[in-house]
Amino acid sequence: MTRLHHAGVCVHDLDTSLRFYRDGLEMQVLVDTVLTNDLEPLLGVSTDEVRIVFLGSSDNSDSGIIELIDLGLPAIADGQPQQGLPARGVFLLSVQVDVDAVLSRLAGLGLGGTPRTFVTPTGATAATVVDPDGVMVELLPLTPLSVMG
Repeated sequence: MTRLHHAGVCVHDLDTSLRFYRDGLEMQVLVDTVLTNDLEPLLGVSTDEVRIVFLGSSDNSDSGIIELIDLGLPAIADGQPQQGLPARGVFLLSVQVDVDAVLSRLAGLGLGGTPRTFVTPTGATAATVVDPDGVMVELLPLTPLSVMG
């Protein structure tokens, strides 16, 4: 059986991304480490020092993990073509949260942009916001997904 371990987001500013995911979405920092290895054999991008932060839930290992990765490479500029990793981000991350509480926290932090909201078939609110690197984050209610149809 194949299981997704984590989704990685290549970030521009790790502190701002931590504010979004840790403070806004209330994800817990599970690992925060610096690797002093060249990750070119693994990622296709030569590195000297890489900071990696894994976020998730220490109480629920099945809740999923997001990896924020700062490659420490000023040469990776937005829109600059490269081999290996994308310049920044992924398309979409979907998390189950207290949607109203998260939207309120993000607004207070000045993060997430103008949310787009949607009423699910069960009458609950879902929303999308944007993280500091332009990744769309879908906020789903804590209602089990099977009920959302």
